[in-house]
Amino acid sequence: MKPIFIAGPCVIESAELLDTVAQHLVEIQQNLGTEVIFKASFDKANRTSLHSFRGPGLEKGLQMLADIKAKYGLRITTDIHESCQAAPAGEVCDVLQIPAFLCRQTDLLVAAAKTGRTVNIKKAQFLSGEDMRYPVEKAREAGAKEVWLTERGNTFGYNNLVVDFRNLPVMSQWADRVIMDCTHSVQRPGGGGGCTSGDRQYVPAMALAAKAFGAEGYFFEVHPNPDNALSDGPNMLFLNQLQKVVESLL
Repeated sequence: MKPIFIAGPCVIESAELLDTVAQHLVEIQQNLGTEVIFKASFDKANRTSLHSFRGPGLEKGLQMLADIKAKYGLRITTDIHESCQAAPAGEVCDVLQIPAFLCRQTDLLVAAAKTGRTVNIKKAQFLSGEDMRYPVEKAREAGAKEVWLTERGNTFGYNNLVVDFRNLPVMSQWADRVIMDCTHSVQRPGGGGGCTSGDRQYVPAMALAAKAFGAEGYFFEVHPNPDNALSDGPNMLFLNQLQKVVESLL
């Protein structure tokens, strides 16, 4: 199976940022002959602090993503947090992402499945790879034609994550495609004193380790200047480093 790549900023900050990232992703597609799916969130509903930036919201955010899709021809994905967001997001996005914290939410999975779009379920930080069989079953029984699973590490409540790469072949038993989230896996949740920190220097190695365990896709949050990003900056990859990392995985 040819790998796919999902990339984009953590959250929609501005139309200008989306354009900058999309232009770069199109160049990577052309240079390397591989597909890159554009990802950005219209709302980050699980930020550490009440005062953290969340994004432009559903209506405006989906319009901005639709503009990127029309302008650059990229497939689009975004995450949904409530079942009422599934139908409108499904009108724009090719893949609907279920956040890790919400992967057991039955109504959310069913609503995403009923859109007919691919459903990408991120493995919860508190579940094993074997446990992800059941969210997949929920989505399939609700009518999902294609279901992906994404590994993003496990947390034990001490501002760090541990990745068990065996989860990739384990989850491939049930998913149509297993993806490695290479940037969220280097997060230090809540480790920044009221915000999440991370170790972006380990992202390329995280991706290569996942390749060794049979990953069929890779997820990277990227930004032209991660240190000034409004969400997840410490674990995001610099946009100009993405092509080199993708090359290493092809």
